[in-house]
Amino acid sequence: MKKEASQTLKLAFPIIIGELAQMALHLIDSAMVGAISYKHLAAAALVINAMNIPFVIGIGMTISVSQMVSLANGKQDAQQVSHYLYNGFILCTLTALVISFTLVFGKNILYHLGQDPDVVELAMPFMKLMGLSIIPMLLFMTLKQFADGLEYTRTAMIFSLAGMPLNILLNWLLIYGNWGFPRLELEGAGWATLITRTCMFLALGYVVLSHKTFARYIAVRHNQWKLKAKTLRELLHIGVPSSMQIGMEAGAFAVSGIIIGTLGAVSQAAHQIALNCASFTFMVSMGLAQAGSIRVSNALGRTDWVKIIVIGKSTILTALIYGTICAALFVILRNVLPVAFNQEPQVVELAALLLLFAAVFQISDSTQAISAGLLRGIKDVKTPTILIGIAYWVIGIPVGYLLAFNFNMGAKGMWLGLILGLTVASGFLITRFLKMGKRNTLRSARG
Repeated sequence: MKKEASQTLKLAFPIIIGELAQMALHLIDSAMVGAISYKHLAAAALVINAMNIPFVIGIGMTISVSQMVSLANGKQDAQQVSHYLYNGFILCTLTALVISFTLVFGKNILYHLGQDPDVVELAMPFMKLMGLSIIPMLLFMTLKQFADGLEYTRTAMIFSLAGMPLNILLNWLLIYGNWGFPRLELEGAGWATLITRTCMFLALGYVVLSHKTFARYIAVRHNQWKLKAKTLRELLHIGVPSSMQIGMEAGAFAVSGIIIGTLGAVSQAAHQIALNCASFTFMVSMGLAQAGSIRVSNALGRTDWVKIIVIGKSTILTALIYGTICAALFVILRNVLPVAFNQEPQVVELAALLLLFAAVFQISDSTQAISAGLLRGIKDVKTPTILIGIAYWVIGIPVGYLLAFNFNMGAKGMWLGLILGLTVASGFLITRFLKMGKRNTLRSARG
């Protein structure tokens, strides 16, 4: 089991670095915008919360590419790998366009969420630019999933890291108006994100099309780059439930943020600071989940259920250890981390308290993400989607709302609801994976 955990970590490390780099872009934006005022930070939080559900739905669709590519790679079928790349890219392009245009033309919804009017006015132009940036970001993610599915996880990591200094420079120029550039404040952060994401997509696209590593998959494009209804259905079979799973979790946090926003800009800003910190640590769990999912899917291509169980158990154990470390760090650094985002005493005090709640759910957050990834790897997506829906939307959000308003606990109540939802989801998904693994191992043994 130790050997399998080591191999998963080796595959996951570049994915984790890439995920952290992407998350760092959001943290950098928040910190640089928060330096202007806490209302600018609240406006950025409002946009991120409002667009988070459709954005992660798009990411869920890109996951289908890595799953199907990994499955074909396990069968050593390069032709099929190329075929899934093309069909997946077309599907994800259409998804990106629909999501982007919906956000851009539906941005007036921000006026109807009961938020601070000043915050909404600051958020409107940022919403438009962030909506447009969805297109290059999802196209980048599609190519990343293709490379990750082949276990070339360092490729996208390099471009994710390269995007950080570019984004920081553009933020410095456009948010604050340095070197003669216009001072655009929050809108400047939106332009910086759009430009950075476009450059990342174009650079990765060039590598996939021209580098010798991917040459044998591109060489067969004349035979394999054709749209097929059967292939699109296969991708949708994984992509739609994956989108719903990630969307329901992200939606729970996004809705919580919007509900907390009705309590005022201070609560909204504090919530966003704590959520940014929790989201940063969650990126490691996402990287582990994706690596575990890719390895499990590859083993599924060989129908090796013993291998699948060992990979799964070792990855879940890794999640438990990681979640415990994160919980301890949040407790220790709860009074230090908020100051990096905002200096307002009320915001810092509330954010420090919310970080204690974030510490509590680190273990369950990590284990549920990884268990969901393992289940996707064995193409078990429908039942887990239902279980996740129950955990967050039947249990977590209603309990959080009840505590926040009926028991006057405010933001603290919503976070208690999130803790409950994540814990229930973790229990559901770990049990489901172990049960599915045992059932199929016995079936394979019987022949």
